Amino acid sequence: MIRLSAMGDVAMTAPVVGDVARSYPDVRIRVLTRPLFRAFYRDVPGVRFIDVDLKERHKGLFGLVRLFNDIRRREKIDAVADLHDVLRSQLLRMLFGLTGARVARIRKGRREKKRLTRTSGKILTPLKTTPHRYADVFSELGFPVSVPQRIVKLENTPLPSAILNAVGEKQGRWIGVAPFAQHAGKIYPVEKMEEVVRILASRENTRLFVFGGGPAEREVAERWEAACPSVFSVIGRLKLTEELDLMAHLDTLVSMDSASMHMASLVGTRVVSVWGATHPHAGFPGIGQSPADVVQLGLDCRPCSVYGNKPCARGDYACLNGIAPRTIVDRIENPITH
Repeated sequence: MIRLSAMGDVAMTAPVVGDVARSYPDVRIRVLTRPLFRAFYRDVPGVRFIDVDLKERHKGLFGLVRLFNDIRRREKIDAVADLHDVLRSQLLRMLFGLTGARVARIRKGRREKKRLTRTSGKILTPLKTTPHRYADVFSELGFPVSVPQRIVKLENTPLPSAILNAVGEKQGRWIGVAPFAQHAGKIYPVEKMEEVVRILASRENTRLFVFGGGPAEREVAERWEAACPSVFSVIGRLKLTEELDLMAHLDTLVSMDSASMHMASLVGTRVVSVWGATHPHAGFPGIGQSPADVVQLGLDCRPCSVYGNKPCARGDYACLNGIAPRTIVDRIENPITH
């Protein structure tokens, strides 16, 4: 199975690969992905990983040929499930096909996604989700599988020692906040999210944990932490596996359309997701998450992008700026159950 990036997309492969592993126990599964993402497969039985070094040994065309030869020396590959379908995976798929291996690739639905995001005449209907597209690849190879409707919450995982040492055992309500994303079209304004954090932090018996990635995000999270004693930033303090363990103990995570949403979904935690330029209809909602927990505005210009990487045509990101902090707080605190 090939899926090298991005983090959220790789996280969505795990439940599908897990169903393959459990449904076909005689099949040996080898996962080709970045070493960091192995954490997503910790609950998948019998999976082994193929190491890839895209910065040095396996960099460029000749590096990919070297990767192909490295794999062939260690493994007899009978079939290739290409869940990425980019130049790297296409070359590997072709090389394995020449050896007689069966190959299948993901159909990303680019044409229908263009109809969903075009400026005028949008066809706003739910498209097949990415996990279902992954499942189609395995079905094409002769291994029909299903995508779980929901993932059982994993609350019995041990708490990371970094959390235990900092805040102790869980008491009261724990809420996660993942306010960042790769592109501006997915990011709720920081000052508005700070208001969400301030309101939630004022509640009795409530702890907040801020998730993110880079140095700039860490600076924002630590500023919130300094201002509110009940806020704790995990950025740079926990490993990916530890973040998953912590997410399993949260009552709710509020997240953008980002990898954090899919990580929390992997451990069965409820996610209140905030959407701007992108839309769940494009096929990227968290597995098992309720549509009632989606916070978004019904603007005619939405969605304008599949990935949130296009500049705002209006110039004001009204899709995000128009969402009131209280709306997000109310959705967290008053779940819609019907």
